[in-house]
Amino acid sequence: MPLPDDVRALLPEDLLPQVRAIIREAALLALPYFRQGERTSARVWSKAGGSPVTEADVTVDAFLKVRLSELIPGAAWLSEETRDDPIRLAHDLVWIVDPIDGTRAFLSGDPDWSIAVALLARGEPVLGHVAAPVTATLYEAVAGEGATKDGVPIRVSAQVAVAGARVTGPKPMADRLERQSGLTGTPGALVRLPRIPSLALRLVRVAEGLVDVGLVSSDARDWDLAGADLILREAGGAVLGLDGRVPVYNRREPIHGELVALPQGLREVVLAGLA
Repeated sequence: MPLPDDVRALLPEDLLPQVRAIIREAALLALPYFRQGERTSARVWSKAGGSPVTEADVTVDAFLKVRLSELIPGAAWLSEETRDDPIRLAHDLVWIVDPIDGTRAFLSGDPDWSIAVALLARGEPVLGHVAAPVTATLYEAVAGEGATKDGVPIRVSAQVAVAGARVTGPKPMADRLERQSGLTGTPGALVRLPRIPSLALRLVRVAEGLVDVGLVSSDARDWDLAGADLILREAGGAVLGLDGRVPVYNRREPIHGELVALPQGLREVVLAGLA
């Protein structure tokens, strides 16, 4: 869906290149803490619930909050590393940010972590960026204008059958898809790819056609999904709940159930296989 004119009127004309530049600066803040194949040099502590957070998460989050809020002063904010302010629920424009998506990968030296940024307008993502700093790769999309990887248009795969589909995500969901699609025991039934720790990267790799089906277990948050969701939509795919509905963002509790990311050509067969 194209960006509505009244929403476009609220945004700076040069918003896209400015956001792009800010995210690249954020990547440069994170990279010195990352050590490929080794534990991070950043300080690490546990949040409530036991999930890890690093010095890099907090540094990048603070930087993005200041810089993105300067671009659109009237936009609200939702981030994994910032205390939630319910005022966002009454705002038409909301930044949704994950300063480091895949923190466990980041702290252990796995390169598959990302910086994910989305701008929501009336609950719908209208701008999406996912940066993979280790490879200096940037995926982006604007509503109605297509999706790109480093400025080159991307598109989902043409796969239409579960058999032979390249799948990544939680093993129990992949097992269920294989079993309920009647493919258990069939050689090459599913091509099981290594798990991609960053959910945002998992989705954009579906968008660029490297993955056919990205599976997401329950408990993903808005900041894991919103930017990559728009990139996938603009590349011809979708993120869906198992009921076939698209995620709803900026709710009071920004938490989601099981999801699947796929090309539209796989929609019916995959949903049937996961029902």
